[in-house]
Amino acid sequence: MKKFLEIIKNKWLIKGTTTVILVAIVIACYIGLNVLVDKINLEDLDCTEKKLYSLSDETKNKIKDLDKDITIQLINMNEYDYVKEYAKKYTSVSDKIQVDEVDDLSSRVDLMTKYDLDSTDSLIVVKTGEKEKTLTLSDLYTYDYTTYEQIDITEEAITNAIVEITLDEKPQIYILSGNTYYQTDQALASVISTLEEESNDVNYLDILSTGSVPEDCDCLIITTLSKDITELERDQILQYIQKGGKIMMLTSQNLLEIETPNFDEILQQYGITIGYGAIFEQDTSKMLQNAPEFVIADVNTSSTVMQGIDMKLQMCLTDAGKIEFADEDKLTELGVQYETIATTGETAFVRTNFDINSYSRTEQDGSEEEMIVGALATKTISEEDNIQSKLIIYSNEICASNLQVPVSNQYYMYAVDLYNNEDVILNSISYLTERTDTITIRKTSEEEIYTVTDQEDAIIKAIIFIMPVIIIVIGLVVWQIRRRRK
Repeated sequence: MKKFLEIIKNKWLIKGTTTVILVAIVIACYIGLNVLVDKINLEDLDCTEKKLYSLSDETKNKIKDLDKDITIQLINMNEYDYVKEYAKKYTSVSDKIQVDEVDDLSSRVDLMTKYDLDSTDSLIVVKTGEKEKTLTLSDLYTYDYTTYEQIDITEEAITNAIVEITLDEKPQIYILSGNTYYQTDQALASVISTLEEESNDVNYLDILSTGSVPEDCDCLIITTLSKDITELERDQILQYIQKGGKIMMLTSQNLLEIETPNFDEILQQYGITIGYGAIFEQDTSKMLQNAPEFVIADVNTSSTVMQGIDMKLQMCLTDAGKIEFADEDKLTELGVQYETIATTGETAFVRTNFDINSYSRTEQDGSEEEMIVGALATKTISEEDNIQSKLIIYSNEICASNLQVPVSNQYYMYAVDLYNNEDVILNSISYLTERTDTITIRKTSEEEIYTVTDQEDAIIKAIIFIMPVIIIVIGLVVWQIRRRRK
């Protein structure tokens, strides 16, 4: 025993024991700190210029005052850690939001049955009470068809889903029925489905039956007509305009040799005409699959309608018409101001004689010029009462339809899925229905490269590699000096 006590009293053993205890304390603190940080779910530091890995201020403002409990259910997201990490960011902004992870779907037959899933499928369900919205992985990204970059819209999708299920009053959208050229419920099936998923009530309106445009109509959609509207329909739509009504017009009327004086009177309220004929393109980079009638138009993202979108957008329109506005004096008389949303390239032209076989412009065709194919017209009804009517018009209905378009020998796509067609149409309707509660947050998925000067590179390498070596050398020298002094 005496020998044992003497050994314990040795300085080297005391110092060694102290060192071991200190190391154990440091390790315990490290583990404890990690557990604590994980529990309190601290937001990661995001040093990227565009804040690719953080929730935007816009999102934080939308969800900070939630008064309903929200659950973000992540089904089979084990292989998508970025989605899980992103979802958890919401819980640090609002204590009303919680994340529920279902990692083994095979044990949840109820979910497989409810959402028609296989055991390997992945899904995000955002819900509150009886209301919910589902998001697939494809809903978390879109494409910039000019750069072919994948654009991440995870934040946009999740935030808008939260907003939609907590929305108390849905916008009322009416689609004019009766004399439509296409069966609207089928032709616009994808657009209508998405509108309903985004908490809009979509209804069909037969003015001849109702006698008027409903008072709760937030947006009236008018599509291509097979024959002219009646005087009753015209007069009721004119009354709707005078009350500050909002109209979304998707019309391929330019292709039909049908007299439509009543319909034309609606357009004339905004100083608009669309002449007979189809736009053809000569620049192969502005057409789909070398087909000149499939025109790729540039979308003006700086327009009022597309505000908040920081990526380039394009539309693909088939046999579109040329939208023309009256001269400045006439527009002033009408109280109309307009801005372009979509335009063709400068080599486009209008063809009216479809017996011509040549895809190139001939003497019978219109001149080469940039043409408007999408526009917003704002008509001031009363400055004193601040009443304005707005019309968004696209001179093509096919671009919003489920018409199958061949993009290769064996592959077809719906026209609405070409380029950014659906995004543009939906954004336009959201603008007219004043859906200011939604957000548009799109982030390129490409890696951001941190570039430095040669001097900065040398400093970084010195800090990472040389400084630790210097510290170790100094430690060894001090240790040797102390040892010799003993």
